[in-house]
Amino acid sequence: MKIKFVTGACALAIVILAPPSVAQTYPAKPVRFILPFPPGGPTDILGRIIGQKLAAQLGQPVVPENRPGAGGNVGTEFAAKQPADGYAIVLASPSLSISPGLYKKLGFDPVKDFSPIGLVAQIPNVLLVHPSVPVKTLKDFVQLAKSNPGKLNFGSGGLGTSNHLGSEMLKGLTGINMVHVPYKGSNEAMISMIGGHVDMVVIGVPPTIPHIKAGRVRPLAVLAAERLPYLPDVPTSREGGIANYEVITSYGILAPAGTPREIINRLNAEWIKIAALADTKERMSGAGYEPMTSTPEQYGDFIKTEMVRWAKVIKDANVKIE
Repeated sequence: MKIKFVTGACALAIVILAPPSVAQTYPAKPVRFILPFPPGGPTDILGRIIGQKLAAQLGQPVVPENRPGAGGNVGTEFAAKQPADGYAIVLASPSLSISPGLYKKLGFDPVKDFSPIGLVAQIPNVLLVHPSVPVKTLKDFVQLAKSNPGKLNFGSGGLGTSNHLGSEMLKGLTGINMVHVPYKGSNEAMISMIGGHVDMVVIGVPPTIPHIKAGRVRPLAVLAAERLPYLPDVPTSREGGIANYEVITSYGILAPAGTPREIINRLNAEWIKIAALADTKERMSGAGYEPMTSTPEQYGDFIKTEMVRWAKVIKDANVKIE
């Protein structure tokens, strides 16, 4: 991505004639960073990494604020209703694009109520089972589920979340029947699985790594095209016998609609600088994230495309909010 700068005499004239811009004086106080999921989950972990990096770059605290509930909709709706002054931003997960396909009435419009800042990261998901489940491979798990229809269950971060739909995709691709157990966040679902209350969870990789290493959960497959360097012994879903079963979670930052374009551009440019730093790449990759950058327009287009994609998954799985 190339950032164009005004140079020469034109730039000098702008400096002399123009009053201080909003971007030059922003931020003059701490920035609230809304995280629409509970502490400990993938959104929370990523948000705290980004918040620290942005704070160092902006010279003002960027304060994480967890507002979980309704598959991310509570925090997202809250963010949409904040003043459009750049002092409240939100870390959006796939739930932003999923919710319009699930809810007849939603408290926000993903396109109209937000000003996109940019994509920031993506992570693959991993399919985990409780160690008591008597399988070691994805193929064996599918066979077990087929032999015991309706007896196995899976946890998720809430009805219609990406990890719920990731499990519904597995059901659709294999014809198995499992019971859905929703929680307020994907990390809560995983903790419940560790406690033996659910059999399986599809979840973003970052919070799973210590539990995998400690043997508290058993990974059967990463839902990505290639194996992950930090989980080299875990096969891909294709290696496990299921083609076209990939679930990648992408994250971006939004501001309330009407936020001055100067502020949007400033935050986007700062993230591009941050994402290019070796320290950022090392810290994010170590936690299971791949840094991403985009223009605000590219992120806006991505949201619209994802809304169409997830609407099809929801329809095919016959997922409904009662």
